[in-house]
This record gives sequence, structure tokens and C-alpha cells, in this order.
Amino acid sequence: MKIYLGSDHGGFELKEKFKEYINRNYQNFEVEDCGAFSYDPNDDYPPIAFRTAEKVVAETSNDNLGILLCRSGSGVVIAANKVKGVRAVELYNERIAAHAKSHNRANLLAFSGDCLSLLEMISFFEIFIKTPQDSSERHERRINQIINYENR
Repeated sequence: MKIYLGSDHGGFELKEKFKEYINRNYQNFEVEDCGAFSYDPNDDYPPIAFRTAEKVVAETSNDNLGILLCRSGSGVVIAANKVKGVRAVELYNERIAAHAKSHNRANLLAFSGDCLSLLEMISFFEIFIKTPQDSSERHERRINQIINYENR
């Protein structure tokens, strides 16, 4: 699996700590940092979200995962979902983490740099990673409806 990380100033510190966690605990995952590469209180989240999201869908592998952070987590989700093929969700509790994987097949996760601790972020990520996708017909149908709408 390849993980693409991105954050603006609002999630920069948490992104750096999470990157260390992934590199230490998931040596089989390849991690690419898409920025910000230093703390800049005046940076903007949309370019970082677009760049990260584009990388998630650029390769043919369905195993790519994007992880974005900003102050709320919401801004990067809005921006990332403008990229065709991205299914970005904000994770803020365990149930949403599992649902995002099993039902929605999210390929980009967002977290709030202001509202979550590193331990919460790790917990939600772990739940997402360990949850199997539910391949029920209804979920397949719904994902295909989204894909068909995007391709119009």
C-alpha cells in the first residue's frame, strides 16, 4: 500500500508525528509526503489537498490511500472530493472509520488537526485499515452510481 500524506499549517505537527508512526509500525507501506514540508501559518489547504488526491488516483492500484489534515478536517475533504475518483471522508470516531471503509470504500481520509490527538488519529486509522470492505450488492451499486455520475 502507498500512503500519500498532506496537510496545511493546521495539521502540520500532527502529520509529522503520524508519518513517524506509519514509518515505524508499517514498514510494508510506502509513504509519500505531499506537503506542507515546513510550518507556514499562511499556507492554503486546497493545493495540498488537490496534489495529494491526484496522487491517490493517478496510479492504477486501488490500494493507494490519502491522508489529509487541516484545522477542521472538513476543508481538505471538500477540496479532495473535487478530484475525479476520490472518495474522501473525515474520520472523527470509530464507527465512521469502519463505515468509511466497509460501505463507502473511502480512498482518502481526513483528520482535524485542532480536534484530534495523535492517539485518536492512530485509533481511527487502525480501525479503517483493519476493516474489510463489504462487497454486498447494495454497496457495489452505490459506488457505481457515484462513478457513473463522475464519468458523465
